[in-house]
Amino acid sequence: MASGQLSREEALACVGCRHACHILLYADTEAQLFEEIPIRHIVLMQMRFDGLLGFPGGLVDPSEESLEEGLSRELWEELGFSLSVTVEDHVSSCHNPSSSSSYLITHFYARRMEEKEIREVEKAAASTATDHGHEVMGMVRVPLYTIKGGGGLPSFLSHSFIGNSRSQLEDALVRFGLVTPEELQTALTHAEQRRRQP
Repeated sequence: MASGQLSREEALACVGCRHACHILLYADTEAQLFEEIPIRHIVLMQMRFDGLLGFPGGLVDPSEESLEEGLSRELWEELGFSLSVTVEDHVSSCHNPSSSSSYLITHFYARRMEEKEIREVEKAAASTATDHGHEVMGMVRVPLYTIKGGGGLPSFLSHSFIGNSRSQLEDALVRFGLVTPEELQTALTHAEQRRRQP
């Protein structure tokens, strides 16, 4: 396992640790931008109350509920959509390097959905979620293409992310075949160039 990575069992055995669970929701699509740029996949993230990008989810207390039950509860609050997360959706667990106040372990999940379902999630998040406009400012789609001038994924990656959510996104995009390693590397190179611009 990579540095900081834990098995789910190791993470749950950690005494005195706090746990946060988040999920990447994605779907395939035939849609095109401007009728010429294939979108290929819908990948959801959210704009948080602090202006940072992250994945839906939050803190879970494993002494009161399973990680998956807690994440499902958080999704109901943040998305207004009932989604039963399972152990099979678990991708990784790791020490959160940016947590200084206490020992935080982040658990990352991913779920492939049908395009119709993911559109229902987007609608519910804006209309029925109790956290909309409070903890969550809104859902955003990750653009998986690069357009002239470095727009699309490079621009998206140049934004600010909470904790390790950017690295979780980068890993998941390649792991689930949503972009190729070469496409991601090109986007990262353009994103770095954008950050260096005055």
